[in-house]
Amino acid sequence: MFSQAQTLKSPSGAALAVRHAPARGEARGILLLSHGLAEHSARYAPFAARMASEGFHVYANDHRGHGFTTAPDAPRGQFAPRNGIAPVLTDMHAVRTHAVDRHPGLPVVLFGHSMGGLLALAFAEAHPADIDALAVWNSNLEPGPAGRLAQVVLAAERMLKGSDVPSALLPRLTFGAWGRSIPGRRTAFDWLSHEAGEVDAYVADPLCGFDANVSLWIDIFAITFSGASSEGLARLPKTLPIHLAGGDEDPATDYGRATRAFAGRLKKSRLEDVTAIVYRGMRHETLNESPALRDPAIDAFAGWCRRVVEERRRLPEKA
Repeated sequence: MFSQAQTLKSPSGAALAVRHAPARGEARGILLLSHGLAEHSARYAPFAARMASEGFHVYANDHRGHGFTTAPDAPRGQFAPRNGIAPVLTDMHAVRTHAVDRHPGLPVVLFGHSMGGLLALAFAEAHPADIDALAVWNSNLEPGPAGRLAQVVLAAERMLKGSDVPSALLPRLTFGAWGRSIPGRRTAFDWLSHEAGEVDAYVADPLCGFDANVSLWIDIFAITFSGASSEGLARLPKTLPIHLAGGDEDPATDYGRATRAFAGRLKKSRLEDVTAIVYRGMRHETLNESPALRDPAIDAFAGWCRRVVEERRRLPEKA
């Protein structure tokens, strides 16, 4: 399990809440976790424990505007008043440096869920030499015309009421719409998982489910489009192993279609090692699904991690 959160000062000015699960047995590598929107890193403790048992030192931080991380320009629900991606990537790099300094010589795998997957891809494009493998789970990198319309709506909201207040429309078009799409829903967040206990824990958690500010939504759509662009993907090393996962009952990724489409885009960009799996019966939080659904997905990911770090460790230097 995770240790108690420690504070790490970032060059961005943030005081980052960072959690660590030490590798058990011989260390294979470092796994960095990037959490999703309106949640926090402590929710990944069971996953971290599993990956620690596989020999990975696991590090996870609360992003700006989330959890217990604090920054002068980042109240809850906001990365920064404007252009918030840059400081978030600075924070992520600070955590990566902290982990590598403590465990030198180990390959680094970066894992991101949902919004965290968008950030992980942006990090890989900004710092391609600083990771050895990338995992993007349950992220929609194919927003299409609806995403462009959302950007227009957000620009209007920013003009009318500013960027440091919650968006009035985006929660209805995203979380609200996804919740309404679940037949016989018990709560507004049943789109996250079939596992009632996990959904109830999310609903009861005061650090989860809050409305994001206009500026944060603007940042999310900006990295969605830039990260999946031809120019962005061209920055990735062609040999970078990439693991995509989604669910065919996840309304946030168009029922897995966005995952498949992004996999196709990666292969068209001549990425040589792309693994893409859309799991049957999965909703949005693969890591919090029922054990019968979740465990095989984590087993497959652990096997992929073992492969890619062993391949990297056999190389004389990074490609």
